[in-house]
Amino acid sequence: MFLDRLLKPRPAKAAGAKLYAGAVAQARSPVFYRDFGVRDSMEGRFELFSLHVILLIERLKGQGDLAAETSQAVFDAYVKGLDDAFREIGVADTSVGKKMKKLAGAFYGRLKAYDEAVASLPDETAVRDFLARTAFEERGEGDVAALSAYLIKTREALAARPLDAVLQGDVTWPNP
Repeated sequence: MFLDRLLKPRPAKAAGAKLYAGAVAQARSPVFYRDFGVRDSMEGRFELFSLHVILLIERLKGQGDLAAETSQAVFDAYVKGLDDAFREIGVADTSVGKKMKKLAGAFYGRLKAYDEAVASLPDETAVRDFLARTAFEERGEGDVAALSAYLIKTREALAARPLDAVLQGDVTWPNP
């Protein structure tokens, strides 16, 4: 009994893992690749995984200590997922750390660019530019308007979701 309590993960960690798993499942939705034109590659998937994690972090931002702890748990699960993916595809242990450091920098750069882009809403120009640079890798291809509309709809859906539900790891992602 005592060991169960001792070994049981903190609620924020469990919620963060659940939120990250949901974000990954959503980012893997075929519609993003098939209909929106995001490249189904490691880079394209990284961009969509990162975007969904950023949306969660934004929802939890400024919502108190438990939300901050849950946000950190989402980020930790994201980093672990990337690390696991590198190891799964056979990247040497000595290289994983360097690659992870590079990806962490890329993530924080995207987080900053995202914050700047959404600050200009309801004007969608900056959001579309952000998505064209990241999710569409500056290829000039893909349905940037559709992904932008999805991003805005998702932000609204997450904002409308009761914080208690989000802190339990309960998020319903909108249909892209």
